[in-house]
Amino acid sequence: MSRPALELRPGQHLTLTPQLQQSIRLLQLSTLELELEISQALSDNPLLEREDDFPGDEPVAAGDEPGEAADAPADEREHDDGAAGGEDFSGESYGSGGGQGDDEDSGPPESTRQETLREHLLNQLGVTRVSARDMALIGLLIDELDENGYLGSPLEEVLSWLPPEIDADLDELRAALTFLQSFDPAGVGATTLADCLLLQLRQPDLTTMPDAARPVVLQCARAICADHLLLLGAGNAPRLKELLRCDDATLRAAHGLILKLDPRPGRRWSVPAADFAVPDVIVRRTRKGWQVSLNTAAMPRLRINALYAQMLGNQRESHHAGLQSQLQQARWMIKNVEQRFDTILRVSQAIVDRQSGFFSKGPAAMRPLILKDIAGELGLHESTISRATTQKFMLTPFGTLELKFFFGAGVATDDGDSASATAVQAHIRQLVAEENRSKPLSDNQITQKLAEQGIVIARRTVAKYRESLRIAPASLRRAQASMSRPA
Repeated sequence: MSRPALELRPGQHLTLTPQLQQSIRLLQLSTLELELEISQALSDNPLLEREDDFPGDEPVAAGDEPGEAADAPADEREHDDGAAGGEDFSGESYGSGGGQGDDEDSGPPESTRQETLREHLLNQLGVTRVSARDMALIGLLIDELDENGYLGSPLEEVLSWLPPEIDADLDELRAALTFLQSFDPAGVGATTLADCLLLQLRQPDLTTMPDAARPVVLQCARAICADHLLLLGAGNAPRLKELLRCDDATLRAAHGLILKLDPRPGRRWSVPAADFAVPDVIVRRTRKGWQVSLNTAAMPRLRINALYAQMLGNQRESHHAGLQSQLQQARWMIKNVEQRFDTILRVSQAIVDRQSGFFSKGPAAMRPLILKDIAGELGLHESTISRATTQKFMLTPFGTLELKFFFGAGVATDDGDSASATAVQAHIRQLVAEENRSKPLSDNQITQKLAEQGIVIARRTVAKYRESLRIAPASLRRAQASMSRPA
């Protein structure tokens, strides 16, 4: 039986300082999350403030700020990566430059708020002659519409929500829904796709849909929407003609009429989520090639509060220890925000240098790229590159794209080089767009045409990429083309 004993064992281990932990956390935040983090820091730390909030204040001189590197411990000075000891964080902020002193002047003008679908329908309800009870029921149904204009809950479920003292019944709700379905846009208040299309065919606009003036075509389109949408989607024209007892010309006209309908009538009043993606960096063509610059609108401008800095510079008694700690935290925040944007800028420029063909020629010129490539070039860890590219966006000539978009594995080519998956998908999309619609390309034919361009991949890989692009198989594309051909 062994006895317990105490002994000393020397060892080494890595400890993350609070400043390094904050730097890592800020790097992985998106632009919106960073704004929330800074707002919380501003509310918790009185020594930290936005420079934008005080555009007329004079910056604090470097000598007036306490806590210079000479007074800091040796380990803290070493962690500052060789920064000058007298750095003044109170008088300048990262991203501030000539001609950018007032963000309100440099930013885009505020746009008018878009009317929502609910407001659009309530405005129509307000000028309609109905009783107060019917108006309340219709308003209740309007609140249950989703962003596409569909009724999200069955009427039986809506009825169960009403208090018993209202004494409403299902027939009243059906009447209210019928009234709602007469509002603009046509198709609003539908419960299914078939219901939505039938509502739009109830009184079609003959100026935009002249084929609806032909009763046989309108009747055929209504029958398809009511009972045969699956057959229409599968392109089974022979079976449709058999069930509807119509000829090719009538079926094609009815198909064309249905294509002019809107399956999501409420989407005109919804704001796409992509509108809220704020680019962190912007790519522009210069004489030196494609260059990356930081988006100043997404960069917070922070500084040390001048009053507190002067007070702590004149008095260093122990009862100010709490403020001294908050001063250090404020300096860390300013430095780490600066380091975050500097890392994003370096990573973005490295990506642009590697993918210069994309910016000049489009997605078909995308090159294979992995995190290890950028990490090796910049001397950073792959995890740092991953944090710097996740939820970070770049404004390009082809739209606002996430930095992750530029990474992807490659496939071999005949010349010994490789092409990225994005480039292969772009080639497939182009081949399908240029194909003869009456004789669409099969996956085997697409594989052969890619091989002629030096891209050798398996047929199953082509099928996987085609499905990811939401391109239908050749048989379905052929059937859909046959229904859309004019007589």
